[in-house]
Amino acid sequence: MKLTVEERPGLPDIEVDIRCPTVDRRVEAIVAAANSAEHRLIGTDEHGTFILDPAQVLYAESVDGRTFLYGRDRVLESPLRLYELEADLAGSEFIRASKSLLVNFDHVRGLRPYLNARLELILENGEHVIASRQYAPAIKRKIGL
Repeated sequence: MKLTVEERPGLPDIEVDIRCPTVDRRVEAIVAAANSAEHRLIGTDEHGTFILDPAQVLYAESVDGRTFLYGRDRVLESPLRLYELEADLAGSEFIRASKSLLVNFDHVRGLRPYLNARLELILENGEHVIASRQYAPAIKRKIGL
């Protein structure tokens, strides 16, 4: 891969051009990284309100009408509904895993079949989350299966 950065002071904003023989997983990862650089998430806990980079979030889950953002060492509540988070994070590495779960695929370290055509996703912090059978095919496609 060849990377070129050219500084042009007259440009109103950053421009990114990607030239490739085919769009593959590496290209998709570059696009996702560029898109996620524009996003910030808000989360609260008993200590206050925090601004998060989406890369810090392992997964987001909706429980009893409330949305929670799970990081490596803390859980924050998001003011957004899960479908709003999904829309905000479109084009990033977040993927819907069930009706109540979005997973940041950058933090998935493994997966294995689970009961009733579901998938068990193993996250880098050792947690296991379950992807429903409705969303399992999209997850398999994401890894090339």
